[in-house]
Amino acid sequence: MSASLPPDLAAEAALDPDFAPAFVVEAPARLRTPFVFNAPHAGAVYPEGFLAAARLSGLSLRRSEDAHVDALFADVVGLGAPLMRARFPRAFLDVNREPYELDPRMFDGRLPGFANTRSMRVAGGLGTIPRVVADGHEIYARKLAVAEGLARIDTLYKPYHRALRRLVEATWRGFGVAVLIDCHSMPSTSLAREQVGLADVVLGDRYGTSCAGVVCDLVEEALRRRGLVVARNKPYAGGFITEHYGEPPARRHALQVEINRALYMDERTLEPRPGFARLAADLVGAFEEAMGPITAALCAAPRPQAAE
Repeated sequence: MSASLPPDLAAEAALDPDFAPAFVVEAPARLRTPFVFNAPHAGAVYPEGFLAAARLSGLSLRRSEDAHVDALFADVVGLGAPLMRARFPRAFLDVNREPYELDPRMFDGRLPGFANTRSMRVAGGLGTIPRVVADGHEIYARKLAVAEGLARIDTLYKPYHRALRRLVEATWRGFGVAVLIDCHSMPSTSLAREQVGLADVVLGDRYGTSCAGVVCDLVEEALRRRGLVVARNKPYAGGFITEHYGEPPARRHALQVEINRALYMDERTLEPRPGFARLAADLVGAFEEAMGPITAALCAAPRPQAAE
């Protein structure tokens, strides 16, 4: 069983000239598995205008980045699965948010009435256009024009999600099921606050609502067999992407995977550590092991009944 990629995803990626392209989909000519991998926070292209407007150094801006996560999962393409990755940085625009989670304190002018200005993520400075980097430092030296913020959403956020949705839909049509794996990394310091020990990987399924239990169970088992310590949903249960792309009753499943950064890079310099290649092989090997049994289980499940 296989499926074809939508032919014009590249056109969506070319709308913003600062990034050219804004995102990349790497995949075999035909999809051989219903798994789709996504690295929305791995982008590391920082436009000169953004750097000039920031009060922080380039390295400080990168604290929000899931550095090298796309490289950790790169070999899933050889398993017949696509890997989508952003090139724009999370500090510039975060596609793992609602489209208009915006902080009015950041902008010179009035935001549209439909903007969500009161979410917990906005309150923390980490909305669709972040006010702070992950360590809490303010990004901008001055307020942004509202038009500039809305333009980022129109030329980056919306094309990214159109392409991701089409990729998932093409997979679902080809296989009858789709499993989106949303790939992230987490600072090692985030684990102590939640008292989950020294977890290597945190799997987030929105407490069992974004994917069938077999997906999380078999991925966890395969990771543990490779010596990785796995936790579920704490401190990361899954963000906007996991929540909105995971529809188990419709045979669309989403699982967030958070990798402890201390395993594969120096968290101060962001440089890869010697264990990088081994971790990448373990991650891809775990998914290679789990894909077949998960696919079989999901395809054997009853299809949803059409409404009469």
